[in-house]
Amino acid sequence: MQLMFRRPPRQQYAALCYRVKKKSGELEILVMTSRDTGRWVIPKGWPMSGKLSHEVAAQEALEEAGVRGAVEAQPLGAYSYAKVMKNGIDVLCRVQVYELEVSGQAKNFKEKGERRIEWVPPEEAAARVQEPELGQLINTFARRMAASAQAARPSDDDQPKA
Repeated sequence: MQLMFRRPPRQQYAALCYRVKKKSGELEILVMTSRDTGRWVIPKGWPMSGKLSHEVAAQEALEEAGVRGAVEAQPLGAYSYAKVMKNGIDVLCRVQVYELEVSGQAKNFKEKGERRIEWVPPEEAAARVQEPELGQLINTFARRMAASAQAARPSDDDQPKA
């Protein structure tokens, strides 16, 4: 049985990559498989020297999924999970998540062909990830996006009267 040593969680940074379909206005979230276990995850990684946390999230999105876009500097939220290291020891990780609105996809990128990458509706993305806190973050983000899209639409009251 593996013992988890009482250490502070290791910090990681992740990108919640999203796009809004132009014609339908539907929100889609990028999910991908992890290289080791094949479970569904979002792009994430360890801190990088000389990069701010949101820049790390954007860099991981490019390296792991080949996507680039505008990343928010303020975190959307955070979640925790137990990462099994190469030596078999579980390490508790705390992941700060940043929104990244995808504007383009690279043809070639560092981890191309090493993962399955899919764009799915937020409810499906939340159901696919194993970490409950991450699923909640995805659902909260989707509700906020839907509310702001609703607020941006003109209501019947805003229409000129004939």
